[in-house]
Amino acid sequence: MGYIAERRYQVFVSSTFEDLQEERKEVMESLLELDCIPSGMELFPASDDDAWTLIKRVIDNSDYYLVIVAGKYGSIGPDGKSYTQMEYEYALETSIPIIGFLHKTPGTLPADQTEPKPGTRKKLEEFQNLVKKKTVKFWTSPTDLGSAVSKSLIRLIRDKPAVGWVRGDMVPDESAAKEILRLRQELESKEREVERITTSPPPGTESLAQGDDELDIKYSYTLTYVRPQAGSRDEDILLSLTSPPDPPDRRLKKTYHTTWNSVLAWIAPMLVDEQPDTNLYVKIEDLVRTSTLRANQQVAEENYLVRNYTLDHHDFDTVKVQLQGLGIIEIGDKKRPIKDTATYWRLTPFGRTLMMRLRSIKR
Repeated sequence: MGYIAERRYQVFVSSTFEDLQEERKEVMESLLELDCIPSGMELFPASDDDAWTLIKRVIDNSDYYLVIVAGKYGSIGPDGKSYTQMEYEYALETSIPIIGFLHKTPGTLPADQTEPKPGTRKKLEEFQNLVKKKTVKFWTSPTDLGSAVSKSLIRLIRDKPAVGWVRGDMVPDESAAKEILRLRQELESKEREVERITTSPPPGTESLAQGDDELDIKYSYTLTYVRPQAGSRDEDILLSLTSPPDPPDRRLKKTYHTTWNSVLAWIAPMLVDEQPDTNLYVKIEDLVRTSTLRANQQVAEENYLVRNYTLDHHDFDTVKVQLQGLGIIEIGDKKRPIKDTATYWRLTPFGRTLMMRLRSIKR
């Protein structure tokens, strides 16, 4: 299978040259101490057109890009920009991770390390403002710059890992590479399948009632006669002796009209954890009672109390089967005592996705 090789990262260092030789030396040493591969314009005559093509190729092959800016704008290219700025803008185009290092107090630099001409100073200012649009660090001395580069690059490698380079003898052989590729493709396939299961209903459920389709649940409740209270204890005794016996309880059957989404929105939060059949029954019964009790009580005869709701068990079973067929709930598989023979239910990944859509509060 091979093994993971130690990686080294190529870092392109861009800056003016004559005024920053000591600073570049410090940066190169810092990069080498981090086992990085430094590269930069001092390796190429930048004024040469073919060299510029080579520089772009080296930037393309680099993992990270650093630009150092002090008091000089640098040699000007054919389009009126310095080669340092051309390198920086090309790095922006390639989307390579970039860090800029700007001198903290360029006004304190010696005259021979600053731009004498107002026009060039203006271009340098504009370039500094461009660099500030990305991550920048400030420095005042070569040692300060080397330290800033080390800390910043370590953080950049951690936050934005790059491909890097490895020794040729550390690369897995062809058969191992093919196996890695096969496993990666298999993993990607499984990840796509997990995403599909999480966000999409199972195939073949299009013809099943679901969502905002209507759902009728039959239920029954008891009407119990409540004897009016006369007031005082003596009146209560007299009323009980002279009144006929209370009429017996009556059982009424009705149908609750709702939708599949309404039922799911009500029961789903409970099913994030596995719940037995009895808890699911009580939860749906609670939905029916909560939704109909006021209306049923209003139409009840005087002195009758609505109580003792019961769901039609056939309709309850239908709800369970339908939600299972839609891939919304499934039978739980947690280990339980042998004596516990109840059936437990829980949401599927797709069911949790639907719950979030139905119960999340919209802006």
